[in-house]
Amino acid sequence: MAGEFSNKVAVVTGGSRGIGREIAVELARSGAQTVIVSSSADNLASAAKTITSAGLAPLTITADLRTLDGCQQAFDSVRDKFNQCDVLVCSAGATRAGNFTELSDQAWIDGYALKFFGCVRMCRLFWPLLKAAQGSIVNIGGGAARSPGVDFSIGASVNAAIGNFSKALSQLGKRDGVNVNIIHPGAIETERFYQLLEQRSKASGKSVEELKQEATAKDGLRRLGKPTDIAALALFLCSQNAQHIQGTAIAVDGGSTVGYH
Repeated sequence: MAGEFSNKVAVVTGGSRGIGREIAVELARSGAQTVIVSSSADNLASAAKTITSAGLAPLTITADLRTLDGCQQAFDSVRDKFNQCDVLVCSAGATRAGNFTELSDQAWIDGYALKFFGCVRMCRLFWPLLKAAQGSIVNIGGGAARSPGVDFSIGASVNAAIGNFSKALSQLGKRDGVNVNIIHPGAIETERFYQLLEQRSKASGKSVEELKQEATAKDGLRRLGKPTDIAALALFLCSQNAQHIQGTAIAVDGGSTVGYH
């Protein structure tokens, strides 16, 4: 796919770490002008070096996507700089794990504010540019949308909401020529994965190593996933070869999702 995204602008939220960063790297490697958005200027600076080694230097935007103002700031920066958006990947989001009875209202509000409302707002703001480009949206949800666990009730609920939203938005996409799909990653080895293990460890009393082993053993997985596993699919879904894939939710979880949803 080298060069396929030349002259295209790709915006990746949560692009400073983990899955989002890997997707941005692969888009840059394929010729895209990437834009990465995060609340951490330090993480953005580090990610920019990695992305630049693969392709064009990214535009970095420090913004709090939990707020409408932050989303508007990100959109305004892209519009003013490029007035173009061909790809939008919504990968920002960090929901807390823990015992349900101990999770505060604020933990729920924060979980929805960034991962769900941030996604909704970015899709709404960028829609006119995506429509003009006949572009693509890929939202990053999570396997808990289909296989919820009691110690991850916020994340499971948020991911299910993003899945439903993506399906609904794809119906508008059919009319306006914007492809909208969602990826549900399973257990992927990122900084975020180990943060969640720490939180689950406190909730369950099990060690982080025990929980890491369980992440593969309970479903008979050969290995934990890698960010590159998600990036490969995201790149395909944004490519010309995927133009007839619309409103699809795809699990990349090594087969841990058994039921059909």
